Amino acid sequence: MRKALVVGIDYYDNVSPLYGCVNDSFAVKSMLDRHADGSVNFGVRHITGTGPNDMVPREELRIAIKELFAGDGEVSLLYFAGHGHVEATGGYLCSSEVKTGNDGVSLAEIMTMANNSKIANRVIILDSCHSGVAGGSALQQKVAEISDGVSILTASTDEQYASEENGAGVFTSLLVDALGGAAANLIGEVTPGGVYAHVDQSLGPWAQRPVFKTNVKRFVSLRKVRPPLELGELRRISEFFPSAGYQMHLDPTYEPERPDTWATDPRGIPAPDPDHNAIFAILQKYNRVGLLVPEEAPHMWHAAMESKTVRLTALGEHYRRLAAKDLI
Repeated sequence: MRKALVVGIDYYDNVSPLYGCVNDSFAVKSMLDRHADGSVNFGVRHITGTGPNDMVPREELRIAIKELFAGDGEVSLLYFAGHGHVEATGGYLCSSEVKTGNDGVSLAEIMTMANNSKIANRVIILDSCHSGVAGGSALQQKVAEISDGVSILTASTDEQYASEENGAGVFTSLLVDALGGAAANLIGEVTPGGVYAHVDQSLGPWAQRPVFKTNVKRFVSLRKVRPPLELGELRRISEFFPSAGYQMHLDPTYEPERPDTWATDPRGIPAPDPDHNAIFAILQKYNRVGLLVPEEAPHMWHAAMESKTVRLTALGEHYRRLAAKDLI
């Protein structure tokens, strides 16, 4: 069972309104609802606060979070976009009727719910100011207190504000890009670690800094997209490169393309071999996604025509090991 609670609050009774959180929540919901191929992903509960007749009261928010982490299942994901508050007693997610901020839902209580949950994987994603306080020790924020299976990704540190641009949160815009495939690995899975890497690389050193805290043995997949390589082709990497450091020798029979002027070329270059051409097409795909590089040749074409070798990159060696162990 995979379930997600997606919350976006623009309307606040007593504090300044926000303008992009509800739209952000719809964008996240659309990504979590289904995988890229249209198959069902998360069962999403969507709560929005858009106006005085559509508020998100504290107790409704708290109970919804409690129900999210109740029971058993594969993964529960909480996404919140709205005001956040932090003070000496800790951090809070602000519901629509807050007056002081600390009358919102306590992050400490949310973490207790997540830490005590029997759900195998609990993922908390917060696009709110000061959200980096989540998961920190009550006495020492530099020390994370999260149980096995919990991952936290926040828009900013405990001291920073979360920025909006063009009516959308900067963090959530990057999150949606990541879920859309920008953070996918070569088997088409988007994990919390991949999302963080994408967000972190996209924000400069002077911008808000995302925070990532996790205690997992293996990342859960948040969404599946079409991989850049067919899995059958990726699995053949251990066939072409049977051992670490192996260099594969090419020759002109691998390259199917010949200049027209070579039709009468007297140099005796061997003709293309269809079986080798099929292998070479896969090797070129490896090269395009950073798994493989030619040795002593600027391009794959030259490597074949000049009978050079190709070798795996560090990333390529990683996937070769996975393929050799039947893990992909």
